[in-house]
Amino acid sequence: MQKLAEFWNYFVTDFNRTFIVDNRWKFFADGLESTLIMAFFGLILGFAIGLIMAFFKLSKVKPLKWIANIYIDVIRGTPTMVQLFIIYFLVFATVDIDRRVVGIIAFGINSGAYVAEIIRGGILSINKGQVEAGRSLGMTSAQTMRKIVFPQAIKNVFPALGNEFIVLVKETAVIGYIARLDFMAAALKVQSITFSYFVPLLSVAVGYYVIVKILSFILNCIEKRLRRADMR
Repeated sequence: MQKLAEFWNYFVTDFNRTFIVDNRWKFFADGLESTLIMAFFGLILGFAIGLIMAFFKLSKVKPLKWIANIYIDVIRGTPTMVQLFIIYFLVFATVDIDRRVVGIIAFGINSGAYVAEIIRGGILSINKGQVEAGRSLGMTSAQTMRKIVFPQAIKNVFPALGNEFIVLVKETAVIGYIARLDFMAAALKVQSITFSYFVPLLSVAVGYYVIVKILSFILNCIEKRLRRADMR
């Protein structure tokens, strides 16, 4: 009991130094905000890039297929951190730019390669008979894709896209290598002040877990509504 009481006193003291003293909880709030902003806009950019690359890869035009294949192969074959360094230290080396924007661009480009394969797989999963039915109704290939194939493909790949967003939230931690902006960086900043790892790192772990659970719940609710719409 004595050891438990000592541990509790240590925890309370460390918690107070981590969050209460000098309003250090604001570090975590700002870091969480940056993490969610970079993940959200990174996914939007990644979806846009992935959509284009998916159609490039499905295209019968060979140069477009080559562009998509090279992009996907290079991005999936190199670490996110290396891509972040290249974009920040090489591409934007002489440009005064917000590092959050650099993060959004880097994470968007990285996510785009995975989203491209997700969307491509979703489009290919649609039965060819539906394409033929659309064409028999007088639709063009573009109209068939836009009105029949793509809406169904998005519903099919929604769980995978949601999972990509969750992965992206956690991957934003690598932004700390160029700037202490994210949720993880807040813990490191507080640790450098308090010289304690326990509560700061535990708080970040719990924080990420709660974020993932909330996002998973929201995505599951959306997925169920999409399924109900299909059953009508």
